[in-house]
Amino acid sequence: MSQSGFGNSKHQIVPSLTRRQFVFSGAAAVAVLLTGCLPRSASFTGKVIVVGAGPAGMTSAHLLRQQGIEVEVLEAGSTHGGRIKHNLDFADFPISLGAEWVHVDGSILDDIVNDSSVDITTELVSYEDSDEIAFIENGETSFGPLVPTIFDVDTKFRGSSWLDFYNTYVVPGISDLIRYDTQIVQVDHSGGEVVLTDADGSTYSADRVIITVPLRILQRGDIVFSPGFEDDRLEAIDAATVWSGLKAFFEFDREFYPAAIGFSDSDTDNGQRLFYDAAYGQRTDQNILGVFSVGAQAETYQAMNDDELVASVLADLDGGFGGAASSSYVRHLVQNWNEEPFAGAAYLEDGADFRISRELSRPLGDRVFFAGDSYTSFADWSSVHAAARSAADAVSSVLR
Repeated sequence: MSQSGFGNSKHQIVPSLTRRQFVFSGAAAVAVLLTGCLPRSASFTGKVIVVGAGPAGMTSAHLLRQQGIEVEVLEAGSTHGGRIKHNLDFADFPISLGAEWVHVDGSILDDIVNDSSVDITTELVSYEDSDEIAFIENGETSFGPLVPTIFDVDTKFRGSSWLDFYNTYVVPGISDLIRYDTQIVQVDHSGGEVVLTDADGSTYSADRVIITVPLRILQRGDIVFSPGFEDDRLEAIDAATVWSGLKAFFEFDREFYPAAIGFSDSDTDNGQRLFYDAAYGQRTDQNILGVFSVGAQAETYQAMNDDELVASVLADLDGGFGGAASSSYVRHLVQNWNEEPFAGAAYLEDGADFRISRELSRPLGDRVFFAGDSYTSFADWSSVHAAARSAADAVSSVLR
């Protein structure tokens, strides 16, 4: 199972396979890193606007500023981060409401920063060979090794999160570039400059634009492009299945569970579900169990009201651990990504044909570029590291 927490795993280009088939083929241990060597000088000297301040948008702005390029970031929401949002109130460590794991070698963090003097991999914690996963089915519980059943090269941030990483190493250098509460609804690239219009009617112009909004935004038609998309891109957008996404976190007064808990529906063609120790590797006395769900499994939870969701999760746990969940439950927290106005869902399904993300990554004309977890020219998507790599690819294209 390649569960991720709104950021999946590891790929190289294998044209005959979908991404999911490659992940489960056992060939996915090769980390896909950034280019890591963007040119320090470029012939392009114009202005670039980046639409969106999630991982791809922040990475794009960061790399462009490193090149001395004039750049502006237009973010629809009131804060940056997108689907790496976290919560600092529920526990005494950051709770990752979206992307949580690092699915490739930790050196990816240095690559994103694109500065050889930075060494930040010590912020990551790995799973141990002795860690267990419990499988609950029909009221019966069995145990097996966690590694490599689910987590192989995967690591977690200790005392921080993906958002903390960006806030520490990327945002300080681009914070003055970000204009918040600026929802772009039109991109006109028919003239000498690219002209963008926001929901209030204000306009912005640049020589080139990098679009980093989630794929669901394009599927909903929230942004009108003029000239519009080509038939192949429209077909790719229409063919793409973007999984629904919901994460929840449950605090208990004691730890009765192993590092992860799987079920018969933990990995299916149309979704995934996993319970996991969200406090793993943290310096905390709190017992926090995470509920990760995407696709049909997320939609099952999303159809429930809050009380029903709590009852469902506790019943699943009680059935596997002799009623321990209900007797030790303290409180919970839910993040429904389908309700986020500028996300609308989780990410492109694991089983998508890689030609979808490749088609979506192509520039529109010669001045509108795309970067993000669904716009990748390589057979890997739906992760922070894939979004960052696609940003590096887009910046390289802009500089050319």
